[in-house]
Amino acid sequence: MISAAMLRGVWAYRGFISGSVKREFQSKYRNTMLGAVWNVLSPLAMILVYTLIFSQVMRSKLPGSNSEFAYSIYLCAGVLTWGLFAEITARGQAMFLENGNLIKKISFPRICLPLIVVANALLNFAIIFGLFVAFLLLSGQFPGAVFLAVFPVLLIEVLLAIGLAMVLGVLNVFFRDVGQFFTIALQFWFWLTPVVYPASIIPASVRPYLDANPMLAVIQAYQQILVNGQAPHWGSLTLPAILALLLCALGLQLFRKRAGEMVDEL
Repeated sequence: MISAAMLRGVWAYRGFISGSVKREFQSKYRNTMLGAVWNVLSPLAMILVYTLIFSQVMRSKLPGSNSEFAYSIYLCAGVLTWGLFAEITARGQAMFLENGNLIKKISFPRICLPLIVVANALLNFAIIFGLFVAFLLLSGQFPGAVFLAVFPVLLIEVLLAIGLAMVLGVLNVFFRDVGQFFTIALQFWFWLTPVVYPASIIPASVRPYLDANPMLAVIQAYQQILVNGQAPHWGSLTLPAILALLLCALGLQLFRKRAGEMVDEL
């Protein structure tokens, strides 16, 4: 899938990748008084709002759980992890277009661009998810050792997201409607995934169609770990894992074949 030459190129340009990530992170808060502190305050406010509104004001309960924080944790687990997927795919489908001038003027391994997208998204996710974990610890809701199961689920999600993003990114160079269509499709995809509602309320007649959604199993795996403190059903993640590898392979293949044509289109 990834050639040795490609890996050597990435390693040679590791400074370019880290520098790009650092510049983008700093540019988000340039000319603000609090700077990067906003990267903590914004997600912290969201977690507090979800907790106070749903557990204390609305007294929302998650079916099958007596914990007053269960629905808030369920919601945060879904929203935060979906946000990572959405950020990688949304940024990734436009990465070649947004960096068109850079691609035409500077010679560097183009595979660095997807890596920069993933690194930026993971940095943002690490901050907000770290705050969420701190909330779990302070509220006594931390799931314990089973929390380590989050990392293989995270790997599957990232591979799925960047594989899809690479395919869309290449297609978007030649067919600009692809990006517009995906922006709309992503909104429907969110509501067809049990992020803000429990999967148990899905009618049995509709369930077979939703089971084909690869993000269904991924989001449910996070929720199983963080809400119930149980290991996910690993078998349900087989389809997303296979699809993630296929999309990564397809994305790299398209990238290799169309790299020259992409420069002309840009």
